[in-house]
Amino acid sequence: MELAIPLSKKGEPLFRQVYLGLRQAILVGNFRAGDQLPSTRDMAEQLGISRTVVLLAYDQLLAEGFVEGRSGSGTYVSEFLKGTRPKSPEKSARVQLSRFGVAAAQAASGVDFPDRRSAVLRYNFAFGRSDTTIFPFEMWRRILLAKAREASVRELDYGPAAGVPALREAICVHLRRSRAVVCDPSEVIVVNGSQQALDLIARVLVERGDSVAIEDPQYQGTREVLRAAGARLRPVPVDRDGLNPAKLPKQARLVFVTPSHQFPTGAILSLARRIELLEWARRTNSVIVENDYDGEFHYQGRPLESLQGLDTEGRVIYLGTFSRTVFPALRIGYLIVPKLLAPAFTTAKWLCDQHSATLEQQTLAEFITSGMYERHLRRLRRRNTARREVLVQAIQKYLGERVEVTGDGSGAHVVLWPRKRVSEDTVIAQAASRGVGIYGISHSFLTRPSRPGLMLGYSTMNEAEIREGIRLLGEVL
Repeated sequence: MELAIPLSKKGEPLFRQVYLGLRQAILVGNFRAGDQLPSTRDMAEQLGISRTVVLLAYDQLLAEGFVEGRSGSGTYVSEFLKGTRPKSPEKSARVQLSRFGVAAAQAASGVDFPDRRSAVLRYNFAFGRSDTTIFPFEMWRRILLAKAREASVRELDYGPAAGVPALREAICVHLRRSRAVVCDPSEVIVVNGSQQALDLIARVLVERGDSVAIEDPQYQGTREVLRAAGARLRPVPVDRDGLNPAKLPKQARLVFVTPSHQFPTGAILSLARRIELLEWARRTNSVIVENDYDGEFHYQGRPLESLQGLDTEGRVIYLGTFSRTVFPALRIGYLIVPKLLAPAFTTAKWLCDQHSATLEQQTLAEFITSGMYERHLRRLRRRNTARREVLVQAIQKYLGERVEVTGDGSGAHVVLWPRKRVSEDTVIAQAASRGVGIYGISHSFLTRPSRPGLMLGYSTMNEAEIREGIRLLGEVL
């Protein structure tokens, strides 16, 4: 272990300086009870001093009980220090935050950080999650190991900012076929998930004070990115057919939409409204950001093509992610940007983090081009379809006319709208006491919601769990 102990030729003797440095490291918790200290020889070499000096420092620590020697093994921090807490600084500097830092601090209390989620619930209708139980991890490992073995030294250097060419090509082929997206690889920017995609859009296209139209209710990640960028948010109401273009502002720099499965209501933006939205963007010289949330999952009728596929002027930026179809820890998403914007977005990606991890990109590219990704998607769709049917049947059986259901035509979650006036927080708390996890949507609104709603995801639960969870929720309601 390398240990930094500043030494000075002036002042106290060297052994005393080494002793004080080690003592401080133990007191602040850098060394914990039972941890082994470096050998005196290693410590002397690291610090460039005589081993005798280090021996004197260790003898002082031993005499005061901070360490104990074990014959033939070395020197260890004393066990009696177990359970002691390192001292906190008496005061912290009051650092001035930037405008972005202030906005981030204000948003922190409402952001869904993984370590902030509630205790594990037996029947958790969590949304925005991937069913990793059926993912072919063994095949993924084989591809990843093969790519690691085959990689040349040059391939392990910094990669292209916009992404590995093979993955950009694979994404294009897949989206052209499955989502009717019009693109070529030069318009694809590989990013670390859809959240980075949203952040790059705000960096490249939004100035502080710009008007930006946003669905109401909307995805929290979009709202907070725009707030941090200093945008003036213009809420646009959502109904059964999605965002209502008639309610759009007269002027806005951008509009953010989730047309395939509106988040959180689950509404699908109708074709007539898609065309009306494109006409508004042309008339106001605005940019449309299409977040294809859960666009891979559709259950009723013919799936609508992407909004981007209807665009003939290069006004739509399309973004997607593999978090809900592969696994979240992969952290790979993509932006499809108009050709004229590709240089700016590529440079913004480089300025942000240079590039996304290349081995994972190469692995995903082969996973897609080999056909394994499409086969996995078919399995996911079949499983989600079966679970959706069980969920709808259970709602009809145990909740009946007490709720209205939206969002069951696509995606992987539905919204229950209780017909009787209830408190979201009370229902959520009482459901949790029975081991059922459900989620309110009031926090997704910029304006005051007209009624409470409860979001239920079903992609990570089996059929028996769904039935029992809805039965218990019926008792609560």
